[in-house]
Amino acid sequence: MNFPIKQRYPVLLVHGISDTQTVFKRIASYLRNHGWAVYALDLVPNNGAIALDKLAQQIADYIADKFEPNQPLDLVGFSMGGLVSRYYVQRLGGIDRIKRFVTISSPHKGTFLAFASNLPGCVQMRPNSAFLQDLNSDVQILKRLNFTSIWTPYDLMILPPRSSSLSHLNIGKEITIPVALHSWMLKDSRILAALAETLTSF
Repeated sequence: MNFPIKQRYPVLLVHGISDTQTVFKRIASYLRNHGWAVYALDLVPNNGAIALDKLAQQIADYIADKFEPNQPLDLVGFSMGGLVSRYYVQRLGGIDRIKRFVTISSPHKGTFLAFASNLPGCVQMRPNSAFLQDLNSDVQILKRLNFTSIWTPYDLMILPPRSSSLSHLNIGKEITIPVALHSWMLKDSRILAALAETLTSF
């Protein structure tokens, strides 16, 4: 499959809880093979031990270090990484340089699994947490960029799975693909093709 070359920007990948950038091995390889410049960082710590807004500062610092100030970027966040990325976009100035923002199986409205831990980052991922209420209070800002949420109705990490959807707010585009497992969202060929197509859209 060939994808248009025009309006193609460097892509930054942001992983989820207990992950590292290595979870993007297949996505990164796929995108590079189709002509994208792909970057990824390791959020530290990655286990929810610090607040998501603190992790978002690591995204801001990474971008400031790796890219020229006027370089537009595309941002892809997986699971918790989608929320961390949203904080960067909505609170740390990312709205002014991110052109396309894609979340993959991210708990925009929280996940009940987050009640299994009292670590700060996990508490923030609980439904109706103060962190999510804050982000969702001005979620309309995402209309200023090209936003897409990709998710599966069979997700057992994001409970309920529809928490990954912002369609009820008429925010951006939504792609639902019936993938059986949360982790497979980074490997399924349908996801790879949908992501690449999204990263060439206006």
